[in-house]
Amino acid sequence: MKIYIKNMVCDRCCLAVKNVLNNMDLSYASVDLGEIDFADYQGAKLSDDVKILLGADLDALGFAILNDKKSKLIEAIKKSCLEYLQHIDGVDKKVLSEHISQAVQREYNYLSHLFSVVEGITIEQYFIRLRVEKVKELLVYGEMALGEIAFQLDYSSVAHLSGQFKKVTGLTPSYFRSLKNQKLRNSLDKL
Repeated sequence: MKIYIKNMVCDRCCLAVKNVLNNMDLSYASVDLGEIDFADYQGAKLSDDVKILLGADLDALGFAILNDKKSKLIEAIKKSCLEYLQHIDGVDKKVLSEHISQAVQREYNYLSHLFSVVEGITIEQYFIRLRVEKVKELLVYGEMALGEIAFQLDYSSVAHLSGQFKKVTGLTPSYFRSLKNQKLRNSLDKL
């Protein structure tokens, strides 16, 4: 049995969910981005009482249990976008739409329409926001030149990165870097 969780965007999120499960003495097979796999440890279904307690503990950490199929698909799309971004400089270059279709096992046109209706933005706009947040993170660290950041995140040029960054944030990357203010960054689960 699997339970799908909203707002899990990093390894620390998985660790936090594992801590909740361990504190509740719930056995599980694995915890990955967006899901808990209980395998057969909890039987075919969690009891309603346990599910309510688990939901409350997860809510306290900013997570939520997903119950309907559309919400699960939206989270799977977001997870797939995040995975694509993390491996964007890899050798196996796939188009984002192809990656999402393979990961979610659905046709991209359907996923794109569903995402737009539910989230109010396109998958591409969401991915651009993710990418810009990654640029912000790298700028705050201050260890890489803008050209290196553009190369690492597979932008066609520094000008392309700068244009997209300014369109999303209203600031140039250089000005953002000079602010040295992490409060301008957004958490990935809030995108």
